[in-house]
Amino acid sequence: MAEKLDLQRQYTAKDFAALRAFVQRLPPAVIARTYFNEDDDPHAATPGAMERYLRDMLAALVALAIEHGSPVLADHLKASIRKHGSAKLTAASLKMVEDAARLAVAKPAAAHGIGMWFRPMVARYLKARGVATLSDLVAYCNARGGSWWRSVPRVGPGRARTIVAWLRRHEGTLGLRVDEDVDLADPLAAADHDIVAVGGPSGALVPLERMALRAVLDGSAGVNRSVAFPYIAARNDLAAVRAWLHLYRDRPKTLRAYTKEAERFLLWSVTVRGKALSSLLVDDCEAYKDFLALPSPSFIGTRAPRKSLRWRPFAGDELSPESRLYAVRVLRAAFAWLVEMRYLAGNPWKGVRDPVTIQREGEIQIDRALTRQLWADIRSHVRRRSSAHENQRWRVVHGLMLLMGDSGLRREEAAGARRERLQPYPMDDGTDVWALTIVGKRNRERTVPVSVETVDALRAHWRDRGDDFDAPKAAGPLLSPIVIPRTDAAQKKHLPGERQPYRPDTFNEIVDWLRKRLLAELDNLSPATHAQLEQMTPHAFRHTFGTLAAANDVPLDVVQRVLGHRSIQTTSIYLQAEKRRMMNEVGAMFERRDAKETASREDGPAGVPTEASDR
Repeated sequence: MAEKLDLQRQYTAKDFAALRAFVQRLPPAVIARTYFNEDDDPHAATPGAMERYLRDMLAALVALAIEHGSPVLADHLKASIRKHGSAKLTAASLKMVEDAARLAVAKPAAAHGIGMWFRPMVARYLKARGVATLSDLVAYCNARGGSWWRSVPRVGPGRARTIVAWLRRHEGTLGLRVDEDVDLADPLAAADHDIVAVGGPSGALVPLERMALRAVLDGSAGVNRSVAFPYIAARNDLAAVRAWLHLYRDRPKTLRAYTKEAERFLLWSVTVRGKALSSLLVDDCEAYKDFLALPSPSFIGTRAPRKSLRWRPFAGDELSPESRLYAVRVLRAAFAWLVEMRYLAGNPWKGVRDPVTIQREGEIQIDRALTRQLWADIRSHVRRRSSAHENQRWRVVHGLMLLMGDSGLRREEAAGARRERLQPYPMDDGTDVWALTIVGKRNRERTVPVSVETVDALRAHWRDRGDDFDAPKAAGPLLSPIVIPRTDAAQKKHLPGERQPYRPDTFNEIVDWLRKRLLAELDNLSPATHAQLEQMTPHAFRHTFGTLAAANDVPLDVVQRVLGHRSIQTTSIYLQAEKRRMMNEVGAMFERRDAKETASREDGPAGVPTEASDR
């Protein structure tokens, strides 16, 4: 009986749910499809196997109930077996059998596959997120907190609460603990603007917008505060930092980067150094520079929304030398501004040396630029696919890749490009070209050439939108969504005559879709070309323009103006043609030298035939 009991311990709650359905006369095929997965449950492979498994389970449970249940239940089951050959159960009597056979339920273990305990749909989506075992599931929840379920399709808050409650119920048998802050309430549902005081015993780490400093550390009496009349109305360090960041309110990318550096330094100052920002000296700043090389574990966490309880200032355990250099320079500039505004008396960062970095051969990573042949193959394939009447998405792709690849635009510049800023331009040799005026990085306006092929692709995209590209006063974004969601917010954004452009981030999704299609549809890709195509991003089109323009002997100052670089030194990295020529010439020299040495060894000294020559 002990051997039989050990076997029964493999039954799970999922098995009992299937058995209830079987007792209620649900077909075995439906039970297998609803409760089991063929990969995890071989007994669900066919309806016959499923029925045999459930009948064997029922017989085993009845045997346990007869042995361990009440005398009345045992007599009832024995009588049913004598009359029908096996126990005939109703839903009510099955419940009594389950209660009596409670020992038959398996105990969850950390190594158990999730398919053993959860229905196929839930198990399938969890596995797609790399969660294969119950141990993985606990780790996944602990890493993401109460909002862990947001990244798993078909697992909403209700199902998430059930799963977390089940994990907590079985912590003893799992040997794993679900963190306390993986609470059943979603932290993202908390108030967006809860202010948390930083610098007290709790050591709370929160983003700048939710931060409040305790009076002893808020800098209102900082030793480095200026005694002169201040130019900003900031009574404490937090207000002063926010005043500096406010300068960049119209430059969102810069604002995000500077906010990250400022809040990291401010949090370190009050929670690690125990000093107000306006009381820091040179040795404090040197200590922070060392801290950046190896942040403390309490400052590190997985990426999480800024309003999540799981947010941390750092996503990794160390910063690269280049990132540390950037942080130091940002903070030095911030303190310099605070000194100019007479908030601080001096800038301690002036006494701190920059972190040592390696001077790269090219600061811009252009290794993802497409080769000439691959660029030609992609253009040809997309042109062919976009010619079909129903392929509207291909025409969006066609217009985007040519706008960035033929004119060298950045992602944000392509998103902001407008029809009223695009005009035909008369060329000296009579060829056709168009000129597009855009506002680029650092709000600098420039004009770039646009090919006729690009204009034709944009014209086809406008036809799909129901707009006339060649109307006398045509206006609007060059690239805009064709299908507008039916939500009220989306409909208001895209009122007739007020069409909105794509968001720059959407271009990543469009190019990601293109990359997958190209990998599936392009033939005879070499391993190197395949690897290059796998890394293709929107910015790869811009790099492709710079590389091919330099290789075709377009003057470097022209390439600089088209790309919108401040320094011609930045543009010079695209001179890969010269680098390739250097490598080819020296490589050829190596081959000629090796060939001469080989011939010399075969001829022997002074023309004397070698042994090989005699033969």
